[in-house]
Amino acid sequence: MELVTLDDVRAAGARIASVVVRTPLLPCPWVKTGRDRSVDDRGLWLKPENLQPIGAFKIRGAHNAIARLDEQARARGVVAYSSGNHAQAVAHAAAAAGITAHIVMPASTPRVKVENTRSHGAEVVLVGDDEREAVAYEIVSERGAVLVPPFDHPDVIAGQGTIGLEIVEDLPEVDVVLVPVSGGGLASGVATAVTALRPNAKVIGVEPELASDAKESLRAGKRVDWPVADRFRTIADGLRSQPSELTFAHLRRRLHDIVTVTEDEIRSAVATLARKARLVAEPSGAVATAAYLFHGDELPVGRTVAVVSGGNIDPALLADVLATPAGEED
Repeated sequence: MELVTLDDVRAAGARIASVVVRTPLLPCPWVKTGRDRSVDDRGLWLKPENLQPIGAFKIRGAHNAIARLDEQARARGVVAYSSGNHAQAVAHAAAAAGITAHIVMPASTPRVKVENTRSHGAEVVLVGDDEREAVAYEIVSERGAVLVPPFDHPDVIAGQGTIGLEIVEDLPEVDVVLVPVSGGGLASGVATAVTALRPNAKVIGVEPELASDAKESLRAGKRVDWPVADRFRTIADGLRSQPSELTFAHLRRRLHDIVTVTEDEIRSAVATLARKARLVAEPSGAVATAAYLFHGDELPVGRTVAVVSGGNIDPALLADVLATPAGEED
């Protein structure tokens, strides 16, 4: 299977430079790890992709994929299925390109993500949790539209990989990159860029314990299927998908390891990011930080970057998380 290359990621970076925010690396002098670090090895930096125009990293892959469509394909419009952030990204990219978009979303998607998707002019179709992909293909068949998948496409992977380019440019001596894993597009792209530019660096995926199919798959050496009902138990609604053959091939080749975090650890990381880093992160966006805060003994020691992949959290959930007395989350 042909994998995405560093050249693909660099080309994507040039293609989307005018529409994405080049997010900074934010140092975290407040962090506690529970382990000793030497002067040369200490440090956590955050890559706040929640600061993108749609509040998540997905804008990178969606814009790259749509920019690659020819005029005939654009005339037919695009279709996407997503729990929220990819939906908003495709809607945003389609609006910028002046083409129609139909977005299929689970009815359980946080309302803020549904409303944000509609705000870009896309037609949203709400379905059962296990029906979104099938319904999306029905729309593709009926309308002749082009499917922009959330992760299972080289152009999407290359777009997400531009995060890795920026990390190494801003912190050339990075040792560890922590990145959320769901369908695997983000981790595949970031690992492609980081391992090519910084071969000694370790890119480590992070999953919720309640949706840790990718970790089990890496251990087994083949994709392991988890029922939808099991994966939908996690509060991290953006991390409920499973890797495809394409993304799993990237993960097996380029990811160093996967660690998992608990639901309580995810909630604590959301609160910590809000209070200490002044960043609003959704549960899916906080898992990499949670891994650093609570699982330092499972990670290599070194200069570490945690990708905060998104910030589209339901206001009621954020209020509930922040109701925890300050100090109990760290």
